[in-house]
Amino acid sequence: MRPFRYHRPADAAEAVALLDAEPEAAYLAGGTNLVDLMKLGVQRPELLVDVTRLPLDTVEPLPDGGLRVGATVRNSDLAAHPLVRRDHPLLARALLAGASGQLRNMATTGGNLLQRTRCVYFQDTGKACNKREPGTGCAARHGQNRDLAILGWSEFCVATHPSDLAVALVALAAVVEVHEPGGPRDVPLTELHRTPGDHPERETTLPRGALITAVRVPALPFARNATYLKVRDRATFAFAVGSVAAALDLDGEVVRDVRLAYGAVAHRPWRAYRAEEALRGRPFTAELAARAADAELAAARPLSHNGFKVPLIRNITVRALAGLAGTVQP
Repeated sequence: MRPFRYHRPADAAEAVALLDAEPEAAYLAGGTNLVDLMKLGVQRPELLVDVTRLPLDTVEPLPDGGLRVGATVRNSDLAAHPLVRRDHPLLARALLAGASGQLRNMATTGGNLLQRTRCVYFQDTGKACNKREPGTGCAARHGQNRDLAILGWSEFCVATHPSDLAVALVALAAVVEVHEPGGPRDVPLTELHRTPGDHPERETTLPRGALITAVRVPALPFARNATYLKVRDRATFAFAVGSVAAALDLDGEVVRDVRLAYGAVAHRPWRAYRAEEALRGRPFTAELAARAADAELAAARPLSHNGFKVPLIRNITVRALAGLAGTVQP
């Protein structure tokens, strides 16, 4: 590990100024992703700016019934928060599906969203990776790609974003509060992460030095009728092979509104707008849910070893929505 300097800023403005001035600086929060990558030599910051002592660790109800979650709220605390468990069970389910209990005790809300989109080749400095070293190639495209992208990938990168929380927040149309060198602004979570294009090293739309200070989860009338399903190779401490965040509002048998987002299928959390549109205004059936998923997955381009993800995502979409609708799958 490269030797580094350490600084604890007094406020968000100082933290942002430090990152803006030092090209080899990085924010340190829970460190559950950054420190691992530092040990592997993948990331080698010269300065760590510790933001854990900034006053960003509260969960507050909003007047409209939504929530404002500070960026340094620990994942375990957020999952256990009474307002989250009662009004936003999708968040609690997604958080508890992620990592392990020990990691959830350290990981933060902001850090979870900004963890690196990665694959095994990104973490192996002996392999070609455009994300780690632009222009070197993508070993994953024709290599070990079973767990990687089927949507939105490019020839430069096929890695998938690993966050479970981000998938749930995308489904809920959350908004990220960001402090940038030019001042504060709001970023819809659906616009926070990028598809890889020809610059996979750029994973978000944030400028250098930007600091996430909070996430606002807007009120959703049917937020309590929501779930998160994650398929993985083992019961805990494993990234998703595929996941779905779903919330459903029925007027009798007719789908009045719906929210869907997929995880482990793209370089970013994937809001399933086509599937949502195919569901709204129609009587719900499992067959309709399957057709809606197919509409979203029509753009899928499976790699050599992950074609199974297409039926997998279809099936868990049907399972999640049928469960929320109280119907029995065929």
